[in-house]
Amino acid sequence: MEQQEPTTDRRRRNEVERRRNFGIISHPDAGKTTLTEKLLLFGGAIQQAGAVRARKAERYAVSDWMAMEKNRGISVTTSVMKFNYRDFEINLLDTPGHQDFSEDTYRVLTAVDSALMVIDSGKGVEPQTEKLMEVCRMRNTPIITFINKLDRDGLPPLDLLSDIEEKLQIECVPLTWPVGMGKIFRGVYNRYRREMNLFRPGSDRRVDDGVKIKDLADRELDRLLGSQAGELRADMDLLEGAAAPFEVRHYLSGSQTPVFFGSAINNFGVRELLDALVEMSPAPLSRETLTRVVSPFEEAFSGFVFKIQANMDPAHRDRIAFLRVCSGTFRRGMKVMHHRIGKEIAIANATIFMSQDRTNVEEAWPGDVIGIHNHGAIKIGDTFTEKEPLAFTGIPNFAPEHFRRVRLRNPMKAKQLQKGLVQLAEEGAIQVFRPKGKSDYILGAVGMLQFDVTAQRLRDEYGADTVYDETPYTIARWIACGERGRFREFEERNRSSVFFDADDRPAFLTSSEWRLEHVMEAWPDVEFYKTCEQA
Repeated sequence: MEQQEPTTDRRRRNEVERRRNFGIISHPDAGKTTLTEKLLLFGGAIQQAGAVRARKAERYAVSDWMAMEKNRGISVTTSVMKFNYRDFEINLLDTPGHQDFSEDTYRVLTAVDSALMVIDSGKGVEPQTEKLMEVCRMRNTPIITFINKLDRDGLPPLDLLSDIEEKLQIECVPLTWPVGMGKIFRGVYNRYRREMNLFRPGSDRRVDDGVKIKDLADRELDRLLGSQAGELRADMDLLEGAAAPFEVRHYLSGSQTPVFFGSAINNFGVRELLDALVEMSPAPLSRETLTRVVSPFEEAFSGFVFKIQANMDPAHRDRIAFLRVCSGTFRRGMKVMHHRIGKEIAIANATIFMSQDRTNVEEAWPGDVIGIHNHGAIKIGDTFTEKEPLAFTGIPNFAPEHFRRVRLRNPMKAKQLQKGLVQLAEEGAIQVFRPKGKSDYILGAVGMLQFDVTAQRLRDEYGADTVYDETPYTIARWIACGERGRFREFEERNRSSVFFDADDRPAFLTSSEWRLEHVMEAWPDVEFYKTCEQA
């Protein structure tokens, strides 16, 4: 007699298998935030998309909440949004598109199981997309591609596919195919469902009420498309002979990407994309720790913090830690071990997110992202479990490439500055370095825009109005040395270049590659690191 799976195990398996957790990546201006809104619209999470371009009407994108994002029309923070579609629970993480915030994007990609890459049909693959693809390749993240803005004139579809394959080194399999573009865009042919969906511009519908044609040989196609019907048939014959077949195993290994065409601003092609995301993307995957691999189907709860955001609600001066559940079940009020500080804590008021809107969560399952109120004890990379001491891996800091000395306009605001820098460093918005025994601060950033964001947030959220001064530094490396006496000697000899970061890790700041190489040769027993794991 076959042994039945216990009800709790069966429910856990069902909850895991119906979850999808993915991040959206793209170059700025490819339409990522618009597509995010339309996915939420189709998922029923919002009733009306606030058009990204409608700034004058003060109807900002629902996933952009920081003042600078609203003013500039760019995403510089990461939004976490949860919604249902069909019978699936979707956790969507919208990442910063701007290259100056690639660190935040990297951390988000450690928390997702797949990615959706958005490409502008008029520009093809852009530099930031290439950088983000490198991150995905490091983790073999499965990627679905959406080629956007077909309602405008752009590059020919075959040129777009070859551009993606050449620059991103990933095999493309078009699962939908456009008929025309710009003023002659007539719709997309769904290759895997073998049906033609005709485009209706300007429609803000959620119900897919477009005309569908199931057979390419149908003469109705000629009546509707004219000469474009013959072009579509020729394209399909070409693709049948030249394009690789879609294979799930290649997609899941990150070597093949299914490609969809559409126009997010017009809601066109979004439903097909969302169907593909829930049908093809993997359910929550196993996660590596320093000691073993953790399966999502394990009974014991575990999770890690991949992001901290201060002042999402300025009225409450709050700090939220974003935790990805990796195994077991989170239940409201449960006690867990916070392993870095070695203490048991109770999580009483965890939340789930719909952009700025939050709801208290009673339970959460692997793949879910929950928010934990943080009073300074939680850092990026922290692991929480019921008992077993685990440490999830792969959430690094990157060595900054730009440096500024920060100075207060009003010296009486020193406490506000210190508090602001501690919290902004905690959430990874900026890196903070201070020389031993001194109170001044050097800020380090991967991109220059991070300084603008930091200055604005220090002023608006902490009341510290600051100015930046140039520094001679262009390079930073974290340093380590096995012999304490030898490290003290290194510190003494290089007093003007040794700093300590927000976690008190020593770092070497210098003015040139030549100077760095010279010091590395002179001190072979000191190790220099471009990245370091979150403490």
